[in-house]
Amino acid sequence: MAHAHKPAVLEELLRREDADRLEIICGEIVEKASPSPRHSRTTRKLGAAIDPFDRKPGGVEPGGWWLFTEIHVGYAHGHSEVYCHDAAGWRRDRSPTEPAGWPVRLRPDWVCESVSPKHQKRDLVDKPRVLHAAEVPHYWTIDPEDRVLIVHRWSRDGYVAIRQATAGETIRAEPFDAIEIKLGVLFGDEDD
Repeated sequence: MAHAHKPAVLEELLRREDADRLEIICGEIVEKASPSPRHSRTTRKLGAAIDPFDRKPGGVEPGGWWLFTEIHVGYAHGHSEVYCHDAAGWRRDRSPTEPAGWPVRLRPDWVCESVSPKHQKRDLVDKPRVLHAAEVPHYWTIDPEDRVLIVHRWSRDGYVAIRQATAGETIRAEPFDAIEIKLGVLFGDEDD
């Protein structure tokens, strides 16, 4: 007989001393995957690549975004879902002030998850379902092991993969298509 699980609530998560390493996925408190060195480096390199957007618009750089790594965002999806996204961003024209709170309650405009081998279902199935319901416009998955980036765009019927690329390619990927991203740099094959 299957056991019914009581959905985790945010208050339970907030009482935990290790809340910064936890998420609520499918109504259960789970530990966020510990990043491998490759995972950590890829996420850091991605942040550096899109950093020109993390400023006010109108300067020399593209600007127009608030960008964060390892940020907790809360979603209402039948029950509370709290994800510690590897990277997420908010357009400044929609959020004139920096998103605040723990977890942030304002829906991001872009999310990127670095796929972890033991948590693929969470990154490729569970989270995208909730992000789609919340109408997050852009969802990227980056796989440091297989060295692949997949760029998804929201559509009414589900996320649509609009760009797939691998190490050795230089791409422009929405919503950051004002710049080129060298995937070899993200995956540690090339220097900046």
